[in-house]
Amino acid sequence: MMRKLIDLHLHLDGSVPFSTIKKLIKENNLPEMADLSLRNKLSVSPNCHDLNEFLEKFAFPVSFMQTKENLQMIVFDLLKELKEQGLVYVEIRFAPQLHTQQGLSQAEVVRAAINGINQFLIYQKNSDSTHPDLHANLLLCLMRLENNEEENVETVKVCEEFLGRGVSGLDLAGEESERFAIKNYAGIFQFAQQMGIPYTIHAGEAMGPASVKQALNLGAKRIGHGIRSIENTSLINEIVQDNITLECCATSNLNTKVFDQIDHYPIKSLLSQGVKATLNSDDMTVCNTNLPNEYSMLEEKINLSKSDEQKLFLNAINAAFCSKKEKERLLSLI
Repeated sequence: MMRKLIDLHLHLDGSVPFSTIKKLIKENNLPEMADLSLRNKLSVSPNCHDLNEFLEKFAFPVSFMQTKENLQMIVFDLLKELKEQGLVYVEIRFAPQLHTQQGLSQAEVVRAAINGINQFLIYQKNSDSTHPDLHANLLLCLMRLENNEEENVETVKVCEEFLGRGVSGLDLAGEESERFAIKNYAGIFQFAQQMGIPYTIHAGEAMGPASVKQALNLGAKRIGHGIRSIENTSLINEIVQDNITLECCATSNLNTKVFDQIDHYPIKSLLSQGVKATLNSDDMTVCNTNLPNEYSMLEEKINLSKSDEQKLFLNAINAAFCSKKEKERLLSLI
């Protein structure tokens, strides 16, 4: 029987289906690549050194994500794959400012992605699947980049424009370093708060527990990764007390060398301490994984139990940036 799964942390540019990239290469009259060469271009090797090397894998797929047609196709194709994997809810995140290289505005980028969701919903309605429906929302990423304050402000405005109409929140993504410390983005998140926009923040991956604390100080109720919170007992206590959700991504954390082997992945420890942990895929193509694989791997390697999995599912429902009606639908599925 197929699992019912929720993914709250899935990057669009890191999860463009392999078959879709092949299709786009052909449509753009680019030289065809052998499957192995293409996979090496899209996915990290086991020898990936760190997060920065990991982030280099995004440039090639992003080059195709500059037109309305391509963006709509990629979202549609990705949702078809996720439906086949057993997902019932997903939040797909991406940075509209990275998709304006050929003249699209950020609003046009987001509208194209929403069109992809709507196209999928029509396709799903006409399919004969017995598995529960997959519903999707978009999270718009603010970026840690040089001199992009105007672009980040525009992303917040676009998020507010489409909030509740395919978009459900914001994220802060990009290089984790002192140069782009989370505290530097206090103003932009204050702006988001004034507009009533929920948000998550990438922290506690390349940078340690102090980065998670900075994200909490900016009002984040969810932390993208946040796995290194485990290194600080008082921080864990604060996370539990304030009902903060961690968006854990096991294979991704191995790829970026946060952990050296999966046997040490602390998601069971987090759950046992009362942390609202969730399990997510992060970047299906870059990491060469998917959510069913993440669950199977952790069942085998760290003895993730059915009880643990139910907690992860419930935590994801409670943390999802979606309507009360959608949460009720998801609760009814378990």
